[in-house]
Amino acid sequence: MKAKFILAAGLLLLALPGYAERIKDIANVQGVRSNQLIGYGMVVGLPGTGEKTRYTEQTFTTMLKNFGVNLPDGFRPKIKNVAVVAVHADMPAFIKPGQSLDVTVSSLGEAKSLRGGTLLQTFLKGVDGKVYAIAQGSLVVSGFSAEGLDGSKVIQNTPTVGRIPNGAIVERPVASSFSSGDYLTFNLRRSDFSTAERMADAINDLLGEGMARALDATSVQVSAPRDVSQRVSFLATLENIQVEPAEESAKVIVNSRTGTIVVGQNVQLLPAAVTHGGLTVTIAEALNVSQPNALSQGETVVTSNSTIGVEEDKRRMFMFNPGTTLDELVRAVNLVGAAPSDVLAILEALKMAGALHGELIII
Repeated sequence: MKAKFILAAGLLLLALPGYAERIKDIANVQGVRSNQLIGYGMVVGLPGTGEKTRYTEQTFTTMLKNFGVNLPDGFRPKIKNVAVVAVHADMPAFIKPGQSLDVTVSSLGEAKSLRGGTLLQTFLKGVDGKVYAIAQGSLVVSGFSAEGLDGSKVIQNTPTVGRIPNGAIVERPVASSFSSGDYLTFNLRRSDFSTAERMADAINDLLGEGMARALDATSVQVSAPRDVSQRVSFLATLENIQVEPAEESAKVIVNSRTGTIVVGQNVQLLPAAVTHGGLTVTIAEALNVSQPNALSQGETVVTSNSTIGVEEDKRRMFMFNPGTTLDELVRAVNLVGAAPSDVLAILEALKMAGALHGELIII
């Protein structure tokens, strides 16, 4: 029954007729992207849920030195309200200095919880090693943990990860190639030669022949004005053009862990026969006790009597004719009464036999 529901869902989702989408929904503009930032910092003010590792002490000592406080040689501070953390954020395209970013703070050491803590000023760097934002503020932690004296522990969600809404201020912009050059390039989110060609044709229908050309299965290059203000309005027009994406190639996608099976619209079968059956073997043990007569010298003996039953499920064999469609495949597999794991075995056997017209992908 589960296999029937999953395969039927695939039929409903993937057998729909073609439909048009906006360019902004199927492609990105080359050079317009977010950038990842990361930093190493310290959270203070924890209610005894911090850590006392050597690198935490070193970080704490270094911070004090930056403020002109020098600890005696050999002195090891006893701190339980401090934790070292990794701070990361995504910096969107075109964000300007002075604007804010949300940041995520994660414990790096043995801290039990970051709840109630405050992140001290932390530099967030890009892949080039330059500082692009500075983060600081009070953490919002959804999880919590509690531990008893007997070692019992209760943990809800993840108490060692928190967020700071608008916790970072951008200090440096990221250079973009959007306003340079004579072209704009769209990159499809799902590479397909047919879709790229259709996009170029749709743009040429609006702007004129030769304005756009498909470079490969992913990129479509469009001639664009050099003036930045004109380029913005030009792009606003382009990204709302309707394009009908090409149909996906024939695929059967199987999640072996969850048993989810999705069959694509164009999947067909060559002539093949499929049978599905099972052999059930049951063994029942019965103990017989032989009790001797009271006047005899015999001993009590326990013997076992094994009963073995064999039951074979009677299943039908199905014949697939040339050009069998998705609908016929779904109906046949459901009639066999196969579970998701059995359906996977059937699909693999059909693929090995060369009868499955489509790509079998197991994730």
